[in-house]
Amino acid sequence: MDHRPQAWGRPRDDVYGAYDHSYLQNSGPKQATQAPIVTGTSVIAMKYKDGVVMAADNLASYGSLARFPDVKRLRVFLDSSVVGFSGDVSDMQFLDRHLTDLSIDEAYEDPSCTAAPNGKGHLNAANLHKYLQKLLYKRRNDFDPLWNQLLIAGFDGHSKPYLASVDLRGTSFTSPSLATGFGSALAQPIMRRYAETEEDAAKLTREQAVEVIKECMKVLYYRDARSLDRYSIAVVTKDGVELKEDEQLEKQSWAFAERIKGYGTQTV
Repeated sequence: MDHRPQAWGRPRDDVYGAYDHSYLQNSGPKQATQAPIVTGTSVIAMKYKDGVVMAADNLASYGSLARFPDVKRLRVFLDSSVVGFSGDVSDMQFLDRHLTDLSIDEAYEDPSCTAAPNGKGHLNAANLHKYLQKLLYKRRNDFDPLWNQLLIAGFDGHSKPYLASVDLRGTSFTSPSLATGFGSALAQPIMRRYAETEEDAAKLTREQAVEVIKECMKVLYYRDARSLDRYSIAVVTKDGVELKEDEQLEKQSWAFAERIKGYGTQTV
């Protein structure tokens, strides 16, 4: 065997001859984007009477390794909308740069658009959602999808709170509460207790919505192995976006596990 670090485990060419790669059939297209490596988990969001609350933890996992604990997955667009990313982090960075360029172009064409957080600008949250849906659907049709599921929060053209989702296939929909990843199984049932319909969401105050979102983040921290106790939370109102990117759940402790039968080395 060839024991040089650059070729560990390969047979020696001078003894066995050059390795035959023909069986691998490498003539096909490159498919690096078909296998996301560094990924982010759930994004959750819920409407309330005067806006939308969205949250996502700050962890990017390398497979099952909690590799990058300071990756912000909420992005503010034109000071009026928020986009939350789950899925592949490199595709998230591409979309972030693309949206930054788009916001600059929009600001040059119409400087007043950045001063319209109430949703009356050219690129309010509803229009941004439609744009991203077309973009992801086009990439899917090119067989080069962006491996993300996005949540878009803000206001529509009628100054009403707007919350929508779009995934790597271009599938999109709106709802009073939305979640991606494990959040769709763990956080959605909690949010639907308070905002199952638009009428329910219209009765919620900002404080109530923030409290529900924080409770969901706590559940995700305990139940989702790819989550973290540090997270970002954004509140979208008609006055703009309030984003906090280094929030932490109140001191969490796994001490309760010692009282669970079968935990650790305790004798049962």
